[in-house]
Amino acid sequence: MKTALLLSGGMDSVAIAWWKRPDLALTIDYGQKAAKAEILAARQVCQELGVPHEVISVDCSSLGSGDMAHTEPAVLATTSDWWPYRNQMLITLASMRAIALGVKTLYIGTVKSDGESHLDGTPKFVEYMDGLMQYQEGGLRIAAPAIDKTTVELVRASMVPPGLLAWSHSCHKADITCGDCRGCNKYLSTYFELGPEYSGVT
Repeated sequence: MKTALLLSGGMDSVAIAWWKRPDLALTIDYGQKAAKAEILAARQVCQELGVPHEVISVDCSSLGSGDMAHTEPAVLATTSDWWPYRNQMLITLASMRAIALGVKTLYIGTVKSDGESHLDGTPKFVEYMDGLMQYQEGGLRIAAPAIDKTTVELVRASMVPPGLLAWSHSCHKADITCGDCRGCNKYLSTYFELGPEYSGVT
């Protein structure tokens, strides 16, 4: 059955691209400040894997919150990078295109740590979204193959090459890595834990 990946260009979705080899990848420019770098990373990864890649552009920047939109976090935000219903929005937009292309399963890059800070990173959320999409016409399934893994565990399990992983862009604030946001902090700590094989430090 035809599969697609919601490819943000971050470490998790890049590792899943290598691991699952989807039939196509979808990247969404929804008005986030790092969109250009995310698209560049995703495009390069897909080129190296030979996976068709599409970019969906829908400007939702006026609805954004926190680091990704360069605004104050919304009132209900528990972290500086909370964008209300972002994952629900991204899954919906990707699904709209995927179903038109005959996709039966849409992979998303959720990992274990995502559920520690946002409800839309929990297994329950994925279960709800899968049920909602499956209920509707087309019966699309939503799968999070790494939801029981940390990013480090995912990288090791997928055996993604260091050179491909290096293309990933995780900064929440800009196209050029800021080094001072939750995305950058995760990126650096992941490389530190992975060790010399991935960091290039001996």
